[in-house]
Amino acid sequence: MLKHLFLIDKPIQRVSVFLIAAFMVLSIDQLSKFIIEIKVVYGSGIEITSFFNLVHLKNEGASFSFLSEAGGWQRYFFVSIAFVVSCWLIWSLIQKPHRKEAIGYALILGGALANMTDRIVRGAVVDFLDIHWQGMHWPAFNFADMSIVIGVCFMLWSGIQRDSTQKSR
Repeated sequence: MLKHLFLIDKPIQRVSVFLIAAFMVLSIDQLSKFIIEIKVVYGSGIEITSFFNLVHLKNEGASFSFLSEAGGWQRYFFVSIAFVVSCWLIWSLIQKPHRKEAIGYALILGGALANMTDRIVRGAVVDFLDIHWQGMHWPAFNFADMSIVIGVCFMLWSGIQRDSTQKSR
């Protein structure tokens, strides 16, 4: 059923499916952050396994806390970037890209909108997934971040596949 949805060729229906997918990413991300805010005390964590914790942190910056100590202006800067990128992604979906590329756009769009929502509503992005090994912690992240990374992988896969198809001709 789900595979069938991504094979739709009618332009309006096809774009709608990918926008719904982006909205689902946004919804899952925001629900997970709401649950973390209720269940996990800010600044603390819950050990799930020897290498994975649920934590409750806020990041006022971007990836790896870039610009997190910039004084507040970065909130509006990152909201503006997310808005412009989201508009471009919606426009790109309307242009009928290859399916893998469209899935990538939808995943990135959902993640960008989710983190933008955090910045607008909460003033910072809530991060809660903490992966660590032998005392080394990867920076905490959330479902929106995972969606963006997976979306980029789909776009790269689509581009590599397209390049190899063009070279074989």
